[in-house]
Amino acid sequence: MAHAQKVGYIASDAIRSRWPEMQQAEQRIQSLVDDWKREAAERQKAIEQLEAEIKKNRLVWSADERQQKEAELARLKDERERFLKQKFEPGGEYDQQTQLILRPVEEKLFAAVQDVAANEGFDIVLDKSTQVIPYVNPKYDLTVKVMKKLNIAADDLEKELAKAIEEDPRNKAGQKQSPPAPRRRSRTTEKTSDPSSEEIPR
Repeated sequence: MAHAQKVGYIASDAIRSRWPEMQQAEQRIQSLVDDWKREAAERQKAIEQLEAEIKKNRLVWSADERQQKEAELARLKDERERFLKQKFEPGGEYDQQTQLILRPVEEKLFAAVQDVAANEGFDIVLDKSTQVIPYVNPKYDLTVKVMKKLNIAADDLEKELAKAIEEDPRNKAGQKQSPPAPRRRSRTTEKTSDPSSEEIPR
């Protein structure tokens, strides 16, 4: 008879937000993006300056001068557009650098999840950061254990998890409940012994 699959889950966003190695990788990517945006802004500034120059001098310049400046303006616009596509279009440098920088860190995360799952006897581990899980018993939350595997400080989360496990109704269901207190008889159902309530014979 096949055993039931044991399913656990993690919150990968919580792990990433506290993992210095992941934060350093993301900072490297952000630094690249900031440099690219700065260069794009400088290119745009050069375009706007040339546009202002053309507008100011178009009646003064000869036809050849005007044509030369307009051709230069078209070249600057085209170069800026190609620069942005090269960096940010799908499959461009941003995607390539993100994969190159993040892949080794992500592989460490996946390896840690696999180790914890194997040690704890879990067959499947879901990620509630990437998919909706309407309800799951917090005792199946492996986030803190994965953090410990990666040497990430998580003492506060460990306390929160222990409290959530204790307070979850599903975990309380198996606890022994105290027997109910004996019910007291209602006065309305008891026979009264007050002689004043009896009928007086005539």
